[in-house]
Amino acid sequence: MLDFNNSTFRDARVVMRVDFNVPLSPDFAVTDDTRIEAAVPTIRKILYDGGSVVLMSHLGRPKGGPEAKYSLKHVIPALQKYFPDTVIHFADDCISDDAFIKSAALKGGEVLLLENLRFYPEEEKGDKAFAAKLAKHGEIYINDAFGTAHREHASTATIASCFDKNHKGFGYLMAAEVENAHKVMNNPQKPVTAIVGGAKVSDKIQLLEKLVESMDNILIGGGMAYTFIAAQGGNVGKSLCENDYLDLALKILDKAKTQNTRIYLPADSVVADRFAADAAHKVVASNQIPDDWMGLDIGPEAIKQYREVVLDSRTILWNGPMGVFEFEAFSTGTFSIAEAVADATDKGAFSLIGGGDSVSAINKSGLESRVSYVSTGGGAMLEMLEGKELPGISAIMA
Repeated sequence: MLDFNNSTFRDARVVMRVDFNVPLSPDFAVTDDTRIEAAVPTIRKILYDGGSVVLMSHLGRPKGGPEAKYSLKHVIPALQKYFPDTVIHFADDCISDDAFIKSAALKGGEVLLLENLRFYPEEEKGDKAFAAKLAKHGEIYINDAFGTAHREHASTATIASCFDKNHKGFGYLMAAEVENAHKVMNNPQKPVTAIVGGAKVSDKIQLLEKLVESMDNILIGGGMAYTFIAAQGGNVGKSLCENDYLDLALKILDKAKTQNTRIYLPADSVVADRFAADAAHKVVASNQIPDDWMGLDIGPEAIKQYREVVLDSRTILWNGPMGVFEFEAFSTGTFSIAEAVADATDKGAFSLIGGGDSVSAINKSGLESRVSYVSTGGGAMLEMLEGKELPGISAIMA
């Protein structure tokens, strides 16, 4: 595998997979450029070396061909902001004759952005012929799109077979994601604590089963907590509860005991009389929620207990919010956990925010600079932590 950091790209043309699947406003302005910013260091390294870059990405979920609202031309202003003195060309098709003419004509220090890869169904099918065409855009392939690393698509996995091991590698972002995930998964400093939240147990089964084998503590919050509480005979009222997973929840709790892993469930909850930002709310014991009420956040006792565990930890993984933090009345638990993770990091702990809503929560709390690493890939990071092999990573390593 090519050592990106110690390679020079002078006079080289690099075809690079990025994750520019960014949110757009109704008038097609980028509303959050986090993913674009994350790719900047890798692009900058190639350009500063004197190489040129052909960028390829998907945007949204187009169906059956090109759709103007999903055109990657919309991201050019946001990208140009980071490269004000760089010529950024655009090809309105990723494998047309015009696209190949433009990529072949690139000069050192220039960028070509290809049109949305998913305008071709061959992209998501991992089509070899399509991947081979994409590979013609460069002599070197760099994958810096961790958010798509769990997809076996043409541009994320299949294309790697078109390059020998000395002409393919990870960009800075991909390398950092893999390195930081391994810090949690492989020989972490103890005690190791996982904070797992979100709505459903069914979404986190494989993660929980994997974590039970390696964590000292698992703190559970969000809607998924009520399936565990109900499984133990608690009354959870109208809280989100997956009755089909009650037996599995008990098996996970039993497995944790055999592994000497301590699972914490919220002692109390902030409950609401309906699912709304302005709902009436109060604090009750999590296993004594009135029949017509629902738990939407962890309560003050749970926050206190969870904070103590977090502050006593040396390695921390956080995946999933503690409640409906989009509603201010039910955001205290999530933001309190964010603060606890930041405080623990200040004390020397290693903290990984493992993608998805946790990233949104840490960003909204303004504490992202006080944690060790914030992942850009929700699904990809989740699958890596579950112990799965990611096609976008294994294809580069092959």
